[in-house]
Amino acid sequence: MQLLDKVPTIDWVRHMRPALVLSAIVVATSVGSLVVRGLNFGLDFTGGVLLEVSYGGPVELDEVRATLEEAGYTDTQVQTFGTASDVLIRLPPVENAEESTQLGNAVMSALRAKDSSVQLRRNEFIGPQVGEDLAEQGALAMLFAAIMIFAYVMLRFRWKFSVGAIAALVHDIVITVGFFSWFGLTVDLSALAAILAVIGYSLNDTVVIYDRIRENFRAMRRSTTAEIVNASLNQTLARTLITGPTSLLVLFALLFLGGETLYAFSIALIVGILVGTYSSIYIGGASVLHLNVTPADMLPPKREEVDALP
Repeated sequence: MQLLDKVPTIDWVRHMRPALVLSAIVVATSVGSLVVRGLNFGLDFTGGVLLEVSYGGPVELDEVRATLEEAGYTDTQVQTFGTASDVLIRLPPVENAEESTQLGNAVMSALRAKDSSVQLRRNEFIGPQVGEDLAEQGALAMLFAAIMIFAYVMLRFRWKFSVGAIAALVHDIVITVGFFSWFGLTVDLSALAAILAVIGYSLNDTVVIYDRIRENFRAMRRSTTAEIVNASLNQTLARTLITGPTSLLVLFALLFLGGETLYAFSIALIVGILVGTYSSIYIGGASVLHLNVTPADMLPPKREEVDALP
């Protein structure tokens, strides 16, 4: 850790132009994938059939999945529910509640063929309207978060910093969602939660750098804006190197050990943290240069003295 005590002298500004070109290409590719391929929404958004079953003892989820796949039910989600003997099974949507009942009975027959102790506790039909409402509310949540972030950064700094923070935020979300579209990964509620968490992580990283830029604008009055941005990024690099890899270490553990339930959540956060760390440097930092932030923007408004004489 002593290596992190020394502040490096990396010229970040020198690489900002090619970094912006790279970001533009990746964002355009992500948008293109979203337009052409769309998103592979999970059962949380498309609706479907929800079965809650209970076994006589603890059961391995891989065995349940294998049983369902042998019976021809490949597009399913299986997870424990409460205890190791209770399992929640989600199946693709059907037309109505009657078909939902028939599908549930067929699935239970397949499961009982392997383990006669399994019991059906719940069979629910979730219509597509529920999924549409969920997607709409998720989009509204992200829009509301972006508006509040803009207001927060504008009140804490200046409007130019707000533009940079929102640009970095949109950059991170578009690339993260585009990654899911490009690779056809399932977007479910856990992925949506991870994307909202990416917003918080990206904002926190950007605000830390903006705080240091504001301090350096006041301390380094004879320096250029590029020198101040470089110094601020180098001074916060140690924090970035500690928080980023440690967060990724936990997320990779969740990815490999958390099972199918946490797969989308882990992937979304891993991509979001990698992109968020990059954007806080090359999108948030670059915006300070391109919007011509100067020391005058950091000074408090000058009070006009009122002449006491008429």
